[in-house]
Amino acid sequence: MIHPTALIHPQAAVDPTAWVGPYVVVDADVVVGPRCWLGPYVHLTGHTTLGADNRLHAGCVLGDAPQDLKYQDEPTRLRIGEGNCFREHVTIHRANKVAEDTVVGARNLFMAHSHVGHNARVGNGVVLANGALLGGHVVVQDAAFISGNCLVHQFTRVGTLALMQGGAAISKDLPPYTVARGHNGLCGLNTVGLRRAGFTPGQRLELKRLYHRLFRGGGRLRDALAAARHECLGETAQVLLDFVAQSTRGLCADTGARTDE
Repeated sequence: MIHPTALIHPQAAVDPTAWVGPYVVVDADVVVGPRCWLGPYVHLTGHTTLGADNRLHAGCVLGDAPQDLKYQDEPTRLRIGEGNCFREHVTIHRANKVAEDTVVGARNLFMAHSHVGHNARVGNGVVLANGALLGGHVVVQDAAFISGNCLVHQFTRVGTLALMQGGAAISKDLPPYTVARGHNGLCGLNTVGLRRAGFTPGQRLELKRLYHRLFRGGGRLRDALAAARHECLGETAQVLLDFVAQSTRGLCADTGARTDE
């Protein structure tokens, strides 16, 4: 169904199974996949591609120009996977250069008024709560949870299954499985998220010990990382170690408050 008030450019590619609501605007270089649902006043622009089964609520704007003064109207892209939900007034910007797209994976939930900046890469199963803001070039790995009104500075990474408490702000990398609080602070492991993801008690215990070694040991992080590398650690612990080793911005620091099991 296409509502008679919708404006769809003749060059746009809208799958015949898509539902297009009133006053939707779809510009020329947009591709809308099967069974997508576009609520009222949605605006799709730029070189934007939506996979199947995406649901866009009222007022979403996807694929608009990046908020970057260096951008010179190049034909940059936004690529979105399948099964995402974009609630009211979500905004996601296309990239600021042709060589690098803004990319959103699959089965993510973007709550009302959340924003994803240019060149960001969002994985699968991520939740951005109301008012969460991702700056340009941010990387958010799978199953991360970013709570309401959180701020993620440009070029910062958020690890898999990490959680940001409401109103937290980070300009340094947030390691996998951990909880961010306040400004660049850590307060333990995301124990609830680990349980829900099916991590065994043994895996959670290993991560707890590794967390204490890396972030509460009192010594230099470089030395703690090197010592941990020599132990026989499981795959989940290796994910944390690799993330820490690859950080170039530095890491959020433990605040001393204990919330993990």
